[in-house]
Amino acid sequence: MKFARQLRLAVAALAALAAFPAAAALSEDDQGCLSCHAQEGLKKNLGKGESLPLHVQGDEFAKSVHGELGCAACHSDVEAKKHPGAGKKISSAREYGVAKVEVCRLCHEDKAKLFDGSIHASTLKQGNLWAPVCTDCHGSHAVRAKAAQEPMNGISCRKCHDDIFDAYAGSMHGLARSKAGQVRAPICVDCHRAHDVSPAATGTRLRDACLGCHAGAVAAHEKWLPNTRTHLEVVSCPACHAPASQKRVDLRLYDPATKQRMSDQGGQSLDAKALWDLLRGVNREGAPAKATLIGRLEVRTGAEAHQLTDKTKAIKDCVTCHKQGADAFQNVTISIIGPDGRPVRYEAQKEVLSNPASVDAVGDFYVIGGTRIKLLDALLALAVLAGVSAPVGHLLLRRLLRSKPRHPGAGSDTAN
Repeated sequence: MKFARQLRLAVAALAALAAFPAAAALSEDDQGCLSCHAQEGLKKNLGKGESLPLHVQGDEFAKSVHGELGCAACHSDVEAKKHPGAGKKISSAREYGVAKVEVCRLCHEDKAKLFDGSIHASTLKQGNLWAPVCTDCHGSHAVRAKAAQEPMNGISCRKCHDDIFDAYAGSMHGLARSKAGQVRAPICVDCHRAHDVSPAATGTRLRDACLGCHAGAVAAHEKWLPNTRTHLEVVSCPACHAPASQKRVDLRLYDPATKQRMSDQGGQSLDAKALWDLLRGVNREGAPAKATLIGRLEVRTGAEAHQLTDKTKAIKDCVTCHKQGADAFQNVTISIIGPDGRPVRYEAQKEVLSNPASVDAVGDFYVIGGTRIKLLDALLALAVLAGVSAPVGHLLLRRLLRSKPRHPGAGSDTAN
């Protein structure tokens, strides 16, 4: 009975080896591994209905960038003479996969350091085991170089960001990328980078990526857009180039000492009370400012940020934003950087923009009469009037005093 079972396994192994002719390029040791691992459906039962797949597609491994390195390069902990043996205790397939990618660091230390500073690594450290790791993008055994730059149907980002990817696919970038032979149109990694992926709503990386490809954008905007550089600083590109998107004003908390966005390093996002205590000290007279607010006009969702249209359809009418009751000024948030590096936003009443204390926050994109914030218009008009009235009044008073008749004898000497 035992002999018959061994014979069936041997026949299955030979059949599996015959299924991948490319595996002939593999070493004898690797083919020995594949004599078992090339069997379809090979797996390790982990209990509770979960299993760890152990099947390796031999021809795919042979063609991979690791084919020449062989199995032992990544599985040096396996002793062939004792394998399979009792095997190691594995709590879950995902935990095993995440732990196993530490092997990648041995050869790819530079990429590992970049990854350590990414939003993906930060999410993983927060306890989310499903944050992407090396093998999620490059594969486990059929490892591909530059996997993130493959054709549209092979992009690994869509596994987690399907709604954003669908929005991208329908954008001018996605449609251009889909055309036969067109590979120059930007894909995910061109804007977000492959390993040191950062949250899209922080820093200036995305704006810089846009200007990196559209080198003449600044000069082109200066021909018709007043205060072009200010607009590029405080208005996100999709706010105009994704015209169907909903807009908002995000008031970002900055540390006045470091000039950096404020972040919560305590491991938990600010609660309502902590946020209120922080805001209560913003620019309070007589006290050193603990935080300052800087406003920015942006779209509301990540998917909308990717719905970029042809430049001929971009918003160029100033009235769209600079009118009474403009949509963007109806949605206001206050944001701080959360523990995982992503912005945490708190809804705010739109009236906060009309508060005199918010002048500094909206100052970068506020223009008298342009944003239709009437209270600030009135306050600024009064300030201008007061500023003009003081010197004018002073000159008038001096002129009146000079024209007043002097008292007879004043200033003259009398002699006896």
